[in-house]
Amino acid sequence: MTMKNPLAKTAVLLAGMYVFLTWILPLFTAPLPASLIYLYLALTVAAAAIFYTMSGAGLDDFMGPIGRFLTGEGHAGATGTARLVVFALFPLLVGWQTYAKLAPSDMPPAENRTIHPAPPGEFVGLANPFPRTPGNIATGQGLYAAYCSPCHGGNFDGKGPASVGFNPPPANFSDPGTIAQLQESYLFWRIKKGGVGLPVEGMPWKSAMPRWEKELTDERIWKIIMGEYAGAGQSPRTWEEEE
Repeated sequence: MTMKNPLAKTAVLLAGMYVFLTWILPLFTAPLPASLIYLYLALTVAAAAIFYTMSGAGLDDFMGPIGRFLTGEGHAGATGTARLVVFALFPLLVGWQTYAKLAPSDMPPAENRTIHPAPPGEFVGLANPFPRTPGNIATGQGLYAAYCSPCHGGNFDGKGPASVGFNPPPANFSDPGTIAQLQESYLFWRIKKGGVGLPVEGMPWKSAMPRWEKELTDERIWKIIMGEYAGAGQSPRTWEEEE
């Protein structure tokens, strides 16, 4: 398959878009959630398929390699072996996916709930009163390691040693769709009041977050928040960004 082939061009375009959206765009603006990146890639595939199949010649160029691969035309040697491997693995993959979806599970069914309910009025718009200095960030990361990493993980990815025991699992702070979408005041509320402090719209209150105000001072909580953002490579959402 040469670079003149529509399939090859589409593959290069998808690779370029993925690199741009995942690594280049975050250098200039807020990172995109993974779900939005995959949506853009899916729309790109659909647009390429429509464009290349608008004519009979384009349809043949686009679908020809797929048809020849399925029929084995022109595939010998290493390419023929690769074709047989794909044909052997594809049914196994479909079978595994089918089994995974239909096999009985002891996990409870999913329930609709508000993932990020609105905080009480006294927490709205609070600003971190402590400067974002290297010393404060280091203190916050030390406190995070002691109090938060068992659930949220040493890599801030929600995969701490205790995370397997919770449903839903602890938040993955390195995902741009979590704390990067929230203000520091929201994290302060959630850490301070914990799962028991969630409002009615957070039902069925599926949060194992402890009520840390019983053990941590406000100063320590604010510094933990600094450490979380710095360790996860994220920045908090601000009022200036919303305006």
